[in-house]
Amino acid sequence: MALALLVPGGRGQLGQDLAAAAPADGLVRAPSSAELDLTDDAAVGDAVAGFAAAARDAGLRPVVVNAAAYTAVDAAETDEDRAFAVNATGPGLLARRCAEHDVPLLHVSTDYVFPGDGVRPYEPSDETGPRSAYGRTKLAGEERVLAAWDRSWVVRTAWVYGRHGSNFVKTMARLAGSREQLSVVDDQVGSPTWSLDLARGLVSLASLAATGGPAARVLHATNAGETTWCGFARAVFEELGLDPARVLPCTTDEFPRPAPRPAYSVLSGKAWEEAGLPPLRHWREALSAAVASRAVP
Repeated sequence: MALALLVPGGRGQLGQDLAAAAPADGLVRAPSSAELDLTDDAAVGDAVAGFAAAARDAGLRPVVVNAAAYTAVDAAETDEDRAFAVNATGPGLLARRCAEHDVPLLHVSTDYVFPGDGVRPYEPSDETGPRSAYGRTKLAGEERVLAAWDRSWVVRTAWVYGRHGSNFVKTMARLAGSREQLSVVDDQVGSPTWSLDLARGLVSLASLAATGGPAARVLHATNAGETTWCGFARAVFEELGLDPARVLPCTTDEFPRPAPRPAYSVLSGKAWEEAGLPPLRHWREALSAAVASRAVP
């Protein structure tokens, strides 16, 4: 039986790739955050009820994949109430409505729920400890989703870039055209993740969730391997046929931001693979494919 996907946040970077990655023989509804405000309980209830009914009438298996989020990390430091409403209150409402209609829910979260002081890839079971307002609100969203519905799964990811919206890869490409040299932080380590690869992984999980799902309810999904932001920027330059030596390393202290960034936020994909899900390829291979396909910059 084919899938039907409801994707709140469907006009965002990940949301649009989810719609593109969905099976052609199914149904996709991908409302923007303006079209479906997750903080409006009545609107969420109507959306889930209508979606579930349409999917089942068409003989499809309905799954909700929540790609809606407040992602302005620095702005959240002074706008935490709004960030909490979008990242915690809204997903909790969505999970309760999914429970009412027996619809599995996948909720996308972030590496920022961890303190960022690790020395090995974080496992889903590792102790959390967010250091930013954004991280706190995303962790609260995870907790509300898991408490509200036992057929919900949290998928943490990190360093996402893609065709749609603004992201690091596009920024590096733009600055490469206007500056001879760039200084990029070289003491923060993570795993760059192509949003299309992540979307494909989430569709695989949605298929599994529709028929029972993995026992582990918190999973990590990023492209494999790790690098620094400076290493990532140099790889972007290489893919664009530019001299990577134009990218110079700097420290976090030399580039202060309102919200603290994790120094180490590599996420382990072990639980993902143990759930029977296909591992995401190495980040460098994914970047090369993304540029070659003209998905970015």
